[in-house]
Amino acid sequence: MHVPQVPDSSKIRFRTKLRTRWSDEDNQNVLNNAVYMTLLEEGRHAYFGKLGLLEANHFAFLLAQTNIRFLAPGRGGVEIEVELLTTHLGRTSFQQSYRIRESHGGRVWCEAEAVCVVYDAHSKDSAPLPVHFRAAIAEFEGLA
Repeated sequence: MHVPQVPDSSKIRFRTKLRTRWSDEDNQNVLNNAVYMTLLEEGRHAYFGKLGLLEANHFAFLLAQTNIRFLAPGRGGVEIEVELLTTHLGRTSFQQSYRIRESHGGRVWCEAEAVCVVYDAHSKDSAPLPVHFRAAIAEFEGLA
């Protein structure tokens, strides 16, 4: 497995603050690994909400692949920041990079990458990125 290729924070335009819950810790008193997926999902929701790309408060795509590198144990009851960058727009999919860090102190908990695919529920197959979807992301991220 490769190490996620996450750009330096200075190159990432989108950030959102979230808070972990004390109940997110496992029996070793660290953030349970599944919680990181939820934090990434909440980051995606905030990102696409900001860009006006949620459909009835839902995504128009599915998560196809993700790769998370855990760098420091997370804790419950902590304010965190999710950094998110769309790095590539394909025909039916797009790629994103993420970083989760503590808001106070800045300790990085993980870096991640994901591939998301636009999904047509009627045909039960992938679909091309909608023109308005591609345009909004490309404009926000400065992608060609």
